[in-house]
Amino acid sequence: MPKNSKVTQREHSSEHVTESVADLLAHQEPVDYKRSVLNVTGDAWDKQKEGEEELDAENRPAWNSKLQYILAQIGYSVGLGNVWRFPYLCQKNGGGAYLVPYLVLLVIIGLPLFFLELAVGQRIRRGSIGVWNYICPRLGGIGYASCLVCFFVGLYYNVIIGWSIFYFFKSFQYPLPWSECPIVKNGSVAVVETECERSSATTYFWYREALDISNSISESGGLNWKMTLCLLVAWSLVGLAMIKGIQSSGKVMYFSSLFPYLVLVCFLVRGLLLRGAVDGIMHMFTPKLDKMLDPQVWREAATQVFFALGLGFGGVIAFSSYNKQDNNCHFDATLVSFINFFTSVLATLVVFAVLGFKANIMNEKCVVENAEKILGYLNTNVLSHDLIPPHVNFSHLTAKDYNEMYRVIMTVKEGHFKELGLDACLLEDELNKSVQGTGLAFIAFTEAMTHFPASPFWSVMFFLMLINLGLGSMIGTMSGITTPIIDTFKVRKEVFTVGCCIFAFVVGLIFVQRSGNYFVTMFDDYSATLPLTVVVILENIAVAWIYGTKKFMQELTEMLGFRPYQFYYYTWKYVSPICMAVLMTASIIQLGVSPPGYSAWIREEAAEKFLFYPTWAMAILISLIILASLPLPLVFILRQFHLVSDGSNALSVTYKKGRMMKDISNLEDNDETRFILSKVPSETPSPMPTHRSYLGPGSNSPMEMSSAPNGRYGSGYLLASTPESEL
Repeated sequence: MPKNSKVTQREHSSEHVTESVADLLAHQEPVDYKRSVLNVTGDAWDKQKEGEEELDAENRPAWNSKLQYILAQIGYSVGLGNVWRFPYLCQKNGGGAYLVPYLVLLVIIGLPLFFLELAVGQRIRRGSIGVWNYICPRLGGIGYASCLVCFFVGLYYNVIIGWSIFYFFKSFQYPLPWSECPIVKNGSVAVVETECERSSATTYFWYREALDISNSISESGGLNWKMTLCLLVAWSLVGLAMIKGIQSSGKVMYFSSLFPYLVLVCFLVRGLLLRGAVDGIMHMFTPKLDKMLDPQVWREAATQVFFALGLGFGGVIAFSSYNKQDNNCHFDATLVSFINFFTSVLATLVVFAVLGFKANIMNEKCVVENAEKILGYLNTNVLSHDLIPPHVNFSHLTAKDYNEMYRVIMTVKEGHFKELGLDACLLEDELNKSVQGTGLAFIAFTEAMTHFPASPFWSVMFFLMLINLGLGSMIGTMSGITTPIIDTFKVRKEVFTVGCCIFAFVVGLIFVQRSGNYFVTMFDDYSATLPLTVVVILENIAVAWIYGTKKFMQELTEMLGFRPYQFYYYTWKYVSPICMAVLMTASIIQLGVSPPGYSAWIREEAAEKFLFYPTWAMAILISLIILASLPLPLVFILRQFHLVSDGSNALSVTYKKGRMMKDISNLEDNDETRFILSKVPSETPSPMPTHRSYLGPGSNSPMEMSSAPNGRYGSGYLLASTPESEL
C-alpha cells in the first residue's frame, strides 16, 4: 500500500483520519470486479461486450479544434429562420421594441436550456437517446421523440434547400428569368401571360415556373420533375457532408457557417447604398412600445428563441458529445446564443435595407400609375384643372407632389372619390406589408434584386447563402438522428447515413408534387412545435427535478473546474419549466383558436386564398403530433412496468487505467452523497485551486476539489456510463 495512504498514516500517527470506500479502493491494484466475487451486478461477465464498450469509449470521434466545434454549433443554430422569420416578427411586433422581450426570453429560457443541453451531451458523451436513458430511464422516450421530430423537420427543410438550388442555377442568366412577365402568342397576337399580369413577375415565377402549384392540397397534380431533381441534389449534399460523421461535416462547417456572414455583410454594404434603404431601416427599428404589453408578442418571441437555438432536436447534444470533458461549455453556450441573436439583427438590417429600396421603387410605380389616371380624368373633364396645384409638373412628379394633389382631390370630390379609384401611394403602406418565409426569400427579395446593378451576381450570392444556411442546419438536424442511433444500436455510420438519406428522399417526394408546398406548410406549422415544447419541458424536469439540480451543479463544477452561476440553479429548477409550461399552454390555445388551414394559390384569380384542411389532411396533421409525442408515454410505460430493462438495478464497480468508474445514477440519496462527496487522496498536488461548489440554497456540503493520480477532476472517478477518451 502506498506510504502516503490514509491507512498507512493511521499506523504512524494518532491523528484521526476519515476514509471512505473510495479512499480505500483508490490505491489498490487494479482488480476487475466483474470477474471477482465482489461482482454486485448479478450479471455474467461478458468479455467481448466489455471490450467493445472500452474501445467505444476510447475511440469516440472528437472535433479537430474548438473553432470547428463552435462553427458547427453556429451553423446549426443560425438557419433560414434568422433570415426570413426574425425580421418579419420584428416588423410585426413593434420594431425595435420587439428586441426587448426577445432578449429577456433569450436570457431566462434560451441560454439556460442551451447550456443544459451542451452540458449533458459533453458530460455523458452520448447522443440524445443515451443521454436521457442515463439521466432518467423512464423518460428515455425523450431521445426517441427528438429523433422523430428531427426526421419530420429534415424532410421538409431539405425541400427548401432544393428550392434554393433551383433558383441558384436559374440565376446564371441576364436578365433574371423572374424580372419580366412571359409573353405568350394568341394566334398572331402576342400578349402577356394573364396570371403574371394580374400578380407580378416574381410571384408568377415562384408559383408557376418553380412550383407549378395546384389550386389546393387535394389536387396532387403529379411530381414536379425539376424540384424532384433539386431535392435529390440536396439530399446528396447532406449525405456527402454526413457520411464520415464529424470528420466530414466538421470540415463542411468552415464554409457553410462563415460564407453566409460574408454574403450578409456584402448585402448590407450594397443595401445601404441603395435609395430608400434608410427608410426601411428607420421603419424597422422605430419602437412601438405599446406592443410590449401584448401577450402574443411574448409568445412569438419565446417560440422564436426556442427554435432559433435548436433546443430539443438533439443536434446540440450530439455535437457537444464529441467534446473533451473539460471543455468550457458555459462559454460556448453564451457565445453561440448571442452570435445567433446578432446574426438575426444583422439579417434584419439587410432585409429591411433591401425592402426599403423595394418600397421606394413600388411607391414610385404607384405614383406614375395614378398620375396617368388623373391625367385621363383631366382630359375627359371628370376633374377640373383648377384642382391641380400650379407647381405640379406631371413629367417630373414626386411622391410629395402627388400626395398634395391626392388630398386636394379627396377633399373636393369627397362624395364621389371612391369612384375615381385613386391610391394614396404612401411609402409607409409599402413598408408595412409584412412578408415572411418563402414569400420573403423567393418573391419580395428576388423582386428587389432585379433592380440591382449586376443583379445575377447578387442573386447567385443570395441563394448560395440560403443553401449554406440550410445545409448547416440540416447537418445538425441529421446529427440529432444519426448520433443517438449509432451510439445506441452500434450500426455502421456510413451505411446508416446513406440509408437514412435515401429513405428521407423517397418519403420527401410528397413535398415535390404540385401540391407539395401545402404539405411543407403543414409540417412546418404542426410537426415540431408542440412535440418539441413537451420534449424540452421533460428535459428540464429530468435534470432539475429527477436527476437533481444540486447533483447536476456538482458534476458541472467537477467537469468545468468552476461553479456555474447561481442564476442557472433557479432558472433550471423554477423559471424555465414555468415559462415553457406557459408557452406550451399558449401553443395549445393557439391551435384551438386558429383553425388549421393554409394559403392556397388560385390560378384563375392569380391570388392567394385561405383554405381549411380537408378531413384526410387533418388526420395526417393530428397523426404527426401524436407520432412525434408517442415515444414519451410508450417508453415510460414499458420501463415503469419492467416490460423492458432499463439497467437501473445494476451497480457496476470497475477499474480502468487507475480511474475508478461508478454508475451512481440509481443509488439511494445516502449512497449518492457518500460516493459524490468522498475524496480520493492524491500523490501530487492539484493543479487547480480548490473551489466551494454551489449546491443550491441551504446547502452546507461543499466539496474541495483534488486531483486523482490519473484523473482530471477532483472526484477522481467518472461515471461508468460516461465514457471518456484519453484526453
